[in-house]
Formats: sequence, structure tokens, C-alpha cells
Amino acid sequence: MFHIFEKAIWGMALLRIFSGGIEIVVALLILKFNDIEKALVVNSSLALVGPIILIITTTIGLVGMSEKVSLTKLIWIFGGVACILYGIKSN
Repeated sequence: MFHIFEKAIWGMALLRIFSGGIEIVVALLILKFNDIEKALVVNSSLALVGPIILIITTTIGLVGMSEKVSLTKLIWIFGGVACILYGIKSN
């Protein structure tokens, strides 16, 4: 009846729940401020949170499956995440 989840799964899920909570709080702050300039400042602060959560969640997942994946594949995965982050941040 009860599923036993791996620690990595719990960590990843909790981080995503935490991230979603931050998104909701920011949306409520935007409504509270009711000012475009303040809303843009608060919204742009999410630009820091998103990539950090992505990196931490990916790291937890990779550490959880590190026994199953070779070092070469781990390097390729981290390289891919780095490319995603670079592509998002570059103009």
C-alpha cells in the first residue's frame, strides 16, 4: 500500500515543491505591490532561483543514479545542463 521512495526522489520532489512555493509567494507579492516597477524587480529575482533549483535537483538525481551511470555520461549530462544555462542567460 505504501510506496518506498528513494532519498534522491524525496529530495528532488521537495525541492520542486519548495520552488513552486516561492513562485506562489512571488505572485502574491506582485499582487500586493500593485506596481509594475516593483513587480519587475520581484519577478526578476526568480531568475536566480530557477537555475539554482535546476542545478541542485539535477545534481541530486545524478548522485542518486551515480552507481548506474558512467563518469563519462555524468560529465556529458553536466555539460548539457551548463549549455542550457548558458543559452538561457546569453542574449
